[in-house]
Amino acid sequence: MTNYGPEEFEGVPMQRSGDLAAVPDAFQRLWTPHRMVYIENGQDPSEHACPFCRAPEFDDETSFIVARGEHAYVLLNLYPYNSGHLLVCPYRHIATYDEASPAEVAEIGEMTQIAMRVLKQVSHCDGFNIGMNQGRIAGAGISEHLHQHIVPRWALDSNFFPIIAKTKAIPRLLGDVRREVAEGWPG
Repeated sequence: MTNYGPEEFEGVPMQRSGDLAAVPDAFQRLWTPHRMVYIENGQDPSEHACPFCRAPEFDDETSFIVARGEHAYVLLNLYPYNSGHLLVCPYRHIATYDEASPAEVAEIGEMTQIAMRVLKQVSHCDGFNIGMNQGRIAGAGISEHLHQHIVPRWALDSNFFPIIAKTKAIPRLLGDVRREVAEGWPG
């Protein structure tokens, strides 16, 4: 009894389920099942549920990792501001830059420089926004695990979508961008 006819079910008139499939309503739905990690674990998950601690446990393609170092790694942001938006994360679960060891600071800096060179090569960007949001009050989405943003920018990357529609158009799929950046990464 999966497709109800016009008959009644316990005194309630039923409609065919097919009649409801494309009925428009006032909602614009944006399906984001990948955000369940934040819903289930909160924005500051424990070290065991932290996406930046868990990502290196999986293969690079699954985790969108483009490069691994000894103390840090680089991966694509799942919620990019622009195509090619990268994050440089230490493997250690530390919250702020002042907790990073000298070796972690050096490798985060080196990986940031390499990421910039690779993004220039593969995406022909014109500039970058680079930064770290330290703490929830400063805007960190996951404030318990240090990560640096590298956002490529193009001369003509601004349009009306973010301003008027509160929507960001991302023209490239994460998997395609990950492959290009990983292939462009030296060594």
